Amino acid sequence: GVFAILSVFNGNYLEAAIAVLVAMIFDVLDGKSARLTNSTSQFGVEYDSLSDVVSFGVAPGILIYSWALSGHGTFGVAVMFAYVAMGAVRLARFNSTVAVSDGKYFTGLAIPAAAGVVASLVVLDHYIMKMGTDVRSIVVLLMTLGLSFLMVSTIKYRSFKDLKFKGHRQITYLVWGILALMMVAAWPAVMVFVVFAGYALMGPVEKI
Repeated sequence: GVFAILSVFNGNYLEAAIAVLVAMIFDVLDGKSARLTNSTSQFGVEYDSLSDVVSFGVAPGILIYSWALSGHGTFGVAVMFAYVAMGAVRLARFNSTVAVSDGKYFTGLAIPAAAGVVASLVVLDHYIMKMGTDVRSIVVLLMTLGLSFLMVSTIKYRSFKDLKFKGHRQITYLVWGILALMMVAAWPAVMVFVVFAGYALMGPVEKI
């Protein structure tokens, strides 16, 4: 997260976006390793959230502002602040309800998923879309406001923690997994964005 912020200061937006995506991998691995080694604790929960605020709140917020919203002046700052603040609220709400929450669903869009949408859009634009300054600012403005709302909403998102890779569905999951990996390998910039954007939209679509 800190490396991503430094990359933004140096104008390396692609580098910053990739750093945020790499942080997501570590965010998954730290929880898995803690459970496997039976070393979970309340300290770990709090420290994980503090890391998330930096990696998936502040870093993407600064990236958003410098990459697309700086031309909007104070309004751009306000939109960026809304993203960071709503992300922090989302983490605080998660920590306060983790003991009683349904493990199959998240309430509101998880902040790493929101950061994934931001980072993957930067990667997609760098390699494929190459949006103009005006178009980029409007797209990012709407996207940021939408992500901010989704993070603090009460919309349910699937956590996929209840997936069982056994029984009669094993072959189905295997086939879909292979197809997904082939598509990511063929069009990585496009498919990574499609995955994150699709997940962000899945909650509202299922609710509707």
